[in-house]
This record gives sequence, structure tokens and C-alpha cells, in this order.
Amino acid sequence: MTKILLLSDTHSHIDDTIIKYVQQADEVWHAGDIGDLKVTDALKSLKPLRAVYGNIDDEKARMEFPMNNRFMCEGVDVWITHIGGYPGKYNQTIRSEIQNNPPKLFICGHSHILKVQFDKKLNLLHMNPGACGIYGFHQVRTMLRFEIDGDKIQNLEIVEIGKK
Repeated sequence: MTKILLLSDTHSHIDDTIIKYVQQADEVWHAGDIGDLKVTDALKSLKPLRAVYGNIDDEKARMEFPMNNRFMCEGVDVWITHIGGYPGKYNQTIRSEIQNNPPKLFICGHSHILKVQFDKKLNLLHMNPGACGIYGFHQVRTMLRFEIDGDKIQNLEIVEIGKK
């Protein structure tokens, strides 16, 4: 079993509350708009990190992290990208690939809106953890925690880390 902390849209912000949840996870996944790489450096110093760059990220972040990160976590095919859309309205840059070869878990950020939705047509779980940074229109900073056990995604929890 692997305990995952999923976050996005830090926009250069990291604090002790985020770190507290990082320490409780086995892996941390970041769905882009990192901002300053001090954020991912801090995360990597504590736990294994899988991340993608977002639209605000500079060339340093784009050299360190891919636009799309597709990998297996235990028995779950995972795809993380920053601007991915959502079921029925996937971003056109990935639409054909996701329809032809859907992962079991599709993760994106960008919207600053926490959303977890099952795509019945493609038989995949879509997650957007919202935003845990202090910049943007969101009112409450959020992350997601869940476990992957073999081919099961379980014990999903919304983490609200307060108003920005």
C-alpha cells in the first residue's frame, strides 16, 4: 500500500501545514504551477516526488519536470498533467491519447477547483486537488490524500488547509 499526498498550484508557497501532511505520506505528487523550485526541493528532501510543470513555471521547472507524467504506482496506471480538463471536456492536446489509451487515474491542476469525478465512458478516476498555494481566486487551500493498494484507489480524503 502506498499513501499519496496530491497537491497542485503552490505558486511558490510552502508552509509547515503542507510539510506536516507530506511527512505522513509515502509519496508526494504535484500537478503543476510549482512556482519557485524551493517548493519541490523541500518536498523531495522529505519524500519521493512525482511532478509536472504548469503554465506559470519557468524554464528551470520545465527542464526538471515533464508536461505529462505517466507511470505505474503499484497496479494503477497514473497520468498527471497540469492543464487536463475534466470528463467530457479534456484538453484537446491530450484528448485523443486519453481516449485511445486511458489511464486508471487521471490527475490535473490549473483550475484551483477541487474536483474528483469518475469518467464512466473512459472508466477512469479524475482528480484535481484544487490549490494549496496562497495566490489565485480560490478561497480555501486544499490537497487530496489517498492510498493505492495493488490496483485499488482507496481512502480518499480532502485536506482543507485553511483560508489563503
